[in-house]
Amino acid sequence: MTVAVIALAATGCGKSSTEANSDSGKSSSGYTGKGIGLAYDIGGKGDQSFNDAAYAGFQKAEKDFKIGGRDIEPQDGESSADKVQRLEQLAKAGYNPIVGVGFVYAPAVKEVAAKYPKITFGIIDDDTVKAGNVADLVFHEEQSSYLAGVAAAKATKKNHIGFIGGVDIPLIHKFEAGFDEGAKSVNPKIKIESQYLTQTPQEGGFSSPDKGENAANGQIEAGADVIYQAAGLSGQGVIKAAAEHKVWAIGVDSDQYEQSALAKYKDWILGSALKNVGGAVYDLTKSVVDGKPLTGEVRGDLKSGGVGFADSNPKYQAMKDVVAAVNKAKQDIIDGKVVVKTQ
Repeated sequence: MTVAVIALAATGCGKSSTEANSDSGKSSSGYTGKGIGLAYDIGGKGDQSFNDAAYAGFQKAEKDFKIGGRDIEPQDGESSADKVQRLEQLAKAGYNPIVGVGFVYAPAVKEVAAKYPKITFGIIDDDTVKAGNVADLVFHEEQSSYLAGVAAAKATKKNHIGFIGGVDIPLIHKFEAGFDEGAKSVNPKIKIESQYLTQTPQEGGFSSPDKGENAANGQIEAGADVIYQAAGLSGQGVIKAAAEHKVWAIGVDSDQYEQSALAKYKDWILGSALKNVGGAVYDLTKSVVDGKPLTGEVRGDLKSGGVGFADSNPKYQAMKDVVAAVNKAKQDIIDGKVVVKTQ
C-alpha cells in the first residue's frame, strides 16, 4: 500500500487540545464519528520527531476530511491504567479512529478496543494487538536506518561514526542494526560507537535532551564525526552537541533539518531517517471516513514511502558521492538486492 507522505508541522506543547471545525462529524461519505483521537507517546507533542509526525497527520486529516479531533498528552510517570483511561475517554466521546502513538499503548489498545468493537483503533510501532478493529501501524525502520548508515560512512572524514538509541529495546535495535549494516556496506572496517540512554522508557531515554547531549559529547570526544540518533525528544540534545562541535548529526522519524525548534543547529543535520508516522495516521483516518477501516498489520517500507531518507540540507545535496551512494542503496533495497537485517 502507498502511504501518504505528511510534512511535519511545527507544534507547541500542551496537555490536550481540540481542533474541531464546523463540519465535524458530517463528512460527505456518511462518516458520523466525532473526529480523530490521538494519544501521544513519551515526550509528547513538541519533540520535533516521532510525536510531532503523528500530529502532522492528525492535522491534515482534520483539514482534508472536515472532521474534528482531539489529541492528548501523556503524564510523567503514568501507569498503563492511565493510558486505558485516556483511550476510553476518547472512545466514550465518540472519536473514531483512535490512535495510540507508540508501542507502550499496546496493552491499553487491546483492552479498550475489545470494549468498543465499532470504533477503529490504531497503534504505532506495535504489531501484537491483532484485533478485528485494530490496525497495527508498523515500519521497516531498519531500511531507512541503512540509508543513514550509508550516508554516515560516506560523509565521515575519520571512518568513525556513532549511534545513540533512546531506550535499549527491540524496536530501537532495528535502527541500530540497519545503521550498522549500511555503514559497513560502505566500509567494513568503520568504527561505530553505540550507546543506549536508558534501559526502560520510564527512565527518560526518549524524553531527556540532556542525556542525549551528554552521550553525543562522549562519542564526539571518542572520535566520532557523524552521529545518528533514534531517541525521540532526547535526540534534540544529540543534534545540539553535534552542531556545537561542528560534526554531522543524522535525525530520525521526521525531517529534522526543517524543524523550527532545531533551526540554529540545522546546518549540521546531514539528513534524517524518515518514518512516515503522519502518513499512517492520515491513511487510517481516511479508511474510517471512507467506510473501509484498515485493520491488521499495515507496514511501511521504502517502496511504499513508509520510510525514507530526507535530503533537505543543501550541504548534503552538494556531497554528490554521498547522494549517489544513498540513492543506489535505496534502489537496491526496493529491488530486493539488499535485505536489511533487523538485529
